[in-house]
Amino acid sequence: MIIKKLDVLSVGKITGVIAAAFGLLAGLILLVFGGMLAGLAGSSGEGNPLLAVGGGIFGVIALPIIYGFFGFIGGLIQALIYNLAAGVIGGIRIETE
Repeated sequence: MIIKKLDVLSVGKITGVIAAAFGLLAGLILLVFGGMLAGLAGSSGEGNPLLAVGGGIFGVIALPIIYGFFGFIGGLIQALIYNLAAGVIGGIRIETE
């Protein structure tokens, strides 16, 4: 079996969803470390601890959207390049049982 062509829009959608999932993970990590930094800032009396937590909450909301958008665009570009390359040198050969 040889993959000769990819549907560009379907590749864009799936890579967008995968990238958004990574963005959510990155946002959650930012939230956790932001909370830890907020605790440190609150105990030392320096800075605004709500700013660190707010940045983490913003990251949980914004990063999946940003990652998803750029993942979608990246998937479109990759599928277009694959289709061009597969037309010239052939597709990916897959063996199944």
